[in-house]
Amino acid sequence: MRTPLLRGLIRWALVPVAATLAVLTAGVPGASAAADLSTVAVALREDPVYVDPAASDQLSSSDAEALADKIRDADKPVFVAVLPADQPEQDLFLNLRTETGITGLYAVRSGDRFGAQADSSVLGNQAVDNLVTAVEDTDDVKAQLNDFVDAALQNVGGSAPSSWGTSTDDGVPVAGLITTGVVLAAGGAGAYALVRRRRLAHEQEQRAALEKLRVVVDEDITAFGEELERLDFHPGERGADDAMRTDYEHALDSYEQAKRLMDGATKPEDVKAVTQALDDGRHSLAVLAARREGRPLPERRPPCFFDPRHGPSVADVDWTPPGAATREVPVCAADRARLADGQDPMIREVTTDSGARRPYWEAGPAYGPWAGGYFGGGILPGLLIGTMLGSMMASPAYAADYGAGYGDFGGGYEGGDVSGADFASDDFTGGFGGGDFGGGGDFGGGF
Repeated sequence: MRTPLLRGLIRWALVPVAATLAVLTAGVPGASAAADLSTVAVALREDPVYVDPAASDQLSSSDAEALADKIRDADKPVFVAVLPADQPEQDLFLNLRTETGITGLYAVRSGDRFGAQADSSVLGNQAVDNLVTAVEDTDDVKAQLNDFVDAALQNVGGSAPSSWGTSTDDGVPVAGLITTGVVLAAGGAGAYALVRRRRLAHEQEQRAALEKLRVVVDEDITAFGEELERLDFHPGERGADDAMRTDYEHALDSYEQAKRLMDGATKPEDVKAVTQALDDGRHSLAVLAARREGRPLPERRPPCFFDPRHGPSVADVDWTPPGAATREVPVCAADRARLADGQDPMIREVTTDSGARRPYWEAGPAYGPWAGGYFGGGILPGLLIGTMLGSMMASPAYAADYGAGYGDFGGGYEGGDVSGADFASDDFTGGFGGGDFGGGGDFGGGF
């Protein structure tokens, strides 16, 4: 972790223009220069807390360092800026987010006003509003910022940007740092080691989740291979035509692709492509079987919700899981018959951390990518409403750990990712709380 001395030195080095403006305006009663957001952004890319020289009376350097330590220790993409009271409000958050270029939660204290905005992949709009509302009436700046950060760190998803763990050469006057080379080396090495340990721990968790998931995916691949064998199709058999051979070739390609993708998987999110390939292959087999039997070709439908190994679904039926709301789910012919007879469907169960066997939607977050590959097109959220997996996937932190792209569960860059200006303004929500500023909503030319 950087020492307070090093962080103070870097802050000084990164904001020479702002410091000069502060000195020039210090003698003018009631005057203060608005912060240059590009300068603020450069500082925030190196440190989670920035205090403009013209606003240094609001938060001391030691309090700012302590707040920065707290954020860095939590390894979360939370940015805090303390700016002059006359900071222009027009598109402040949008411009600061664009200049910084990092996905995260941004909080700004400007005079007696406080507000925040966040990328939806790390924190939802309502959560941002609630966090701001909880502290907006606090007059003490130190208490307000610490209370906000404490609550935010418990809710925000993603990891801190890697740039906080290393020093930068951009904009840093080397001559001003050369006399502190020893401090720079020690502080930089400590910060790098801390970030590296956290990254390694996260990668280890991802690998453990993937290995648990690999057992289930291997069962899926094996089951699909057995379906290919049972079909016993030969391209040269009597009655075979080019369309049948094409279907069979597609099924074989999907089988090989699934095996190849699973061999190369390095994190749970990679499994989504594997189950997509298996779903494509099963549809090709269903079409091939219909051609051989002279039946109408089946429409493309999602697999059976209860166990994708059952193959493509034939209908959507209402189903009410224990303790949850009724929802419409796609089912195979066998499970539709069971439900019609008042029996339980044949549910895919997997082993949980406790060693118990549970339905996959109650087993753990790693099964999100697995299910996402089977149930694409935005239908997955409706299927998983009220389940453990559905609740997990609806949280901002889920996308950072297990990926996104599962319909309404979210998407975009993960917390701490460098996106530059490549983000949707209506996906970065919040605002100043209190008075006419309000919280939430889109940018629309103000707060």
